[in-house]
Amino acid sequence: MEKKIISRLPKDPGPAAWNSIIQPGQSYPKLEETIFADWVIVGAGFTGLAAARRLTQLIPDDEKIIILEAKQVGEGPAGRNSGFMIDLPHELTSDTYAGTHDKDLNQIRLNRHAIDFAAKAAEEYQMHSQVFNRPGKITGASTSKGVEHLKSYSRHLDAIGEKFELKTESEMQAITGTPFYLQGLKTYGGAMIQPAAFVRACAQGLTPRVSIYENSPVIELNSGDEHEIKTPNGKVKARNIILAVNGHIQSFGFFPKRLLHVFTFASMTRKLSEKELYKLGGISDWGLLPADPMGTTVRKISDYSGSGDRIIIRNLATLNQSLVATKADMRRALKMQDQSFIDRFPMLKGVDMEYRWGGRLCLSWNSVPAFGEVSKRVWSACCQNGLGSVKGTLSGIMAAEQAVLGKSDLLTEFLNQEAPKKLPPEPFLSVGANMTMRWKQLLAGKEL
Repeated sequence: MEKKIISRLPKDPGPAAWNSIIQPGQSYPKLEETIFADWVIVGAGFTGLAAARRLTQLIPDDEKIIILEAKQVGEGPAGRNSGFMIDLPHELTSDTYAGTHDKDLNQIRLNRHAIDFAAKAAEEYQMHSQVFNRPGKITGASTSKGVEHLKSYSRHLDAIGEKFELKTESEMQAITGTPFYLQGLKTYGGAMIQPAAFVRACAQGLTPRVSIYENSPVIELNSGDEHEIKTPNGKVKARNIILAVNGHIQSFGFFPKRLLHVFTFASMTRKLSEKELYKLGGISDWGLLPADPMGTTVRKISDYSGSGDRIIIRNLATLNQSLVATKADMRRALKMQDQSFIDRFPMLKGVDMEYRWGGRLCLSWNSVPAFGEVSKRVWSACCQNGLGSVKGTLSGIMAAEQAVLGKSDLLTEFLNQEAPKKLPPEPFLSVGANMTMRWKQLLAGKEL
């Protein structure tokens, strides 16, 4: 039996604001006994929940599925996500998000399969439209350089046969309420979610077919003919394991020196008053991605489950290979986001930020997942390359299909990519990556 000690847990700075602003949901017990299962999924985020749902569609009803979640459902990275399920090319290492023609067409097919899967879950679990909605997405430009990025991106969309609509400055103001944006580009296949509410609804919808244990981090994994997974207070013996832990997969000893751990940071305002909403104008709910990948993502949400009307600002990216963001990173993000907010919404001067937080992304050098059977009957569905909601959902589906079916047409398409490349050595990696990100943030200018 191969023994792996998991000696570290990632630390997420600040609260999971999306979870904090809605009413408390269903809670699940802590694992405090020894139990047996046919399937254990580690992680109750987008990936783990998608894997569990796909398993319920593939395996007999008498096979037992368990999910182990280190925190509470909605408190981890899924509840810190910005809530965009993006179908189109979104290559974060590119200047305009676009990749190569064939690669993008392949990724669009896979992403839309994942979004369709999420849409069916939303329908099955009767989610409110503010939890899952499919309005497409808008990318906004606030500088001439950003406008050029949109032109380049639109040419790429033309080349791959994707519909889009360019929005004028006045149309952007009618949507957002602010004259900040010079132009926008709308596409139609993406979805918007309230990420914490979405994963909580998925978790609740899966029970009682799936047993979920919260506050039960895995601290030891012994793999063999019968796997043994230990938590601080309990133990599971199981035949099959799916690891849906994104970058934390390295803590289990897999994919060493091949994954990049990036933190992004966000702030959310307090509830806006009726007077402030009148000053702002625009429509009730919208989301905007920046024309420059290093720019600022903005969302405006209306009241759901007592959340209130709020604005969310996300920017700043740092490489933290320790899986821990520093206090200095948080201070820098706070300052940057306050400035980004007032630049866009001067009519809301004096509106405070109620929540500040950071969330983990996992990327590989060549933008591929950390996926596959890493040990006998142990599958990894990790490294979502900055698109946790859609690529996490996709990886969960694919892991379940690989584990049960062995092959499928979609799985063949998904597996048609390289393994994660080995990273440059430290300290060159961290110093170089953080300097590059700082330089790109500087070049983003007003897009930030």
